[in-house]
Order: sequence, then structure tokens, then C-alpha cells
Amino acid sequence: MAEPQDSLTHTLLEDAQAFLLGTAMCALGLQFLTHLGLVTGQTAGLAVLVSYLTDWSFGAVFFVVNLPFYLLAILRMGWRFTLKTVIAVALVSTLSEIFPALISFDRLDPALGAMLAGGTIGLGLIVLFRHGASLGGIGILALFLQDRVGIQAGWVQLGFDAALFATAAFAIDPVLVGWSLLGAVVTNLIVATNHRKDRYIGR
Repeated sequence: MAEPQDSLTHTLLEDAQAFLLGTAMCALGLQFLTHLGLVTGQTAGLAVLVSYLTDWSFGAVFFVVNLPFYLLAILRMGWRFTLKTVIAVALVSTLSEIFPALISFDRLDPALGAMLAGGTIGLGLIVLFRHGASLGGIGILALFLQDRVGIQAGWVQLGFDAALFATAAFAIDPVLVGWSLLGAVVTNLIVATNHRKDRYIGR
């Protein structure tokens, strides 16, 4: 979950409200996912899957698995982006620990839940991207490899997600993996549609 464009100068207050909104939306989307036993793509998906297979909480796993990528973020995108990303990851990790005590669902249809999860996570990511942050992880590695090796970042992310969902198929119900793919598609469509250099970024 990376590749933001910090094209506008925002005030500290504007960044603060955007970080709270963006991370809260991502954390809410993760509540939809984990309530249904679904997964998502990228580093967040890895953290969700690990939390299902262990007794560790998603928030703790998500924070820890992002740590190795921060050095790459400094090298590829600089200290400003890295610091904002650390803050965003920490907020999502914290909110993901808090929200289960504040939110419950009597009934949530898997198809609707997957689309709501994909939608809220996608919108949350757009907010963070517009303020020069991301949720770290594989997106940073993908951009680093693109610079150093020439492998397209999109292919790296696609390959990771393919491996992640293939692994998930052995760990959770394949039907749930199918719904998870639906949610991931919604997230990626929102990001692809609304995070475009030719339409929105740099204006």
C-alpha cells in the first residue's frame, strides 16, 4: 500500500485531520474484513492472515511487519514520507486494537462486507496518499525494486498478492478467499481511478 504523491503543501492541522480520517477508514475496513474472516492484499493482508493463524493481534503484527520496509522508504522516498508512513501505520495499528471494543455486527453479509471493506480501505488510502503518506510495506519494496532492478512495481505487488491469496486458500475457507478477492478488487479500483497523475495528482 504505497506510492503517494505529496503534491500539495498541507498545514499541520490539515495533515492531522487527514491522518485521523484516513487511518480510521482503513481500520474500519479491516473490522469488516476480520469480522467475516476475510483477508486483503499487501502487507495488511499478510498481517491479517498471520493474526488468524496465531494468537497475535492484527495491530501488533501489522506494525511489526512494516518495520523492515522503513529503511527502503527512507532510501526511495525520503524522511518526510517515511515519518508520515510510520505515523499512519501506528494509527491504523492502534485503532484496529480499539475498534473491536466499540463496534459489533449482528449480521454482515460477506459480499456486502467485502465491498464495504474494499471501499473504506480504498478511500482511506486515497486520503493518506494525498497527504504524502502510505501504509508502507510491499508497495515500498515494489518501488525500490523497480528503481534498482527494473521490475515493474505493479508486477511485484501483483505477485505478492497472488502468493498471499494462494496461501490464504490453504488457511481459510476458499469461499472466504473469493469474497476477499472481491474486496481487494474494489480497493484497487478505487485507488486506480482516483490516484492518477493525469487527472488528480499535481493539480
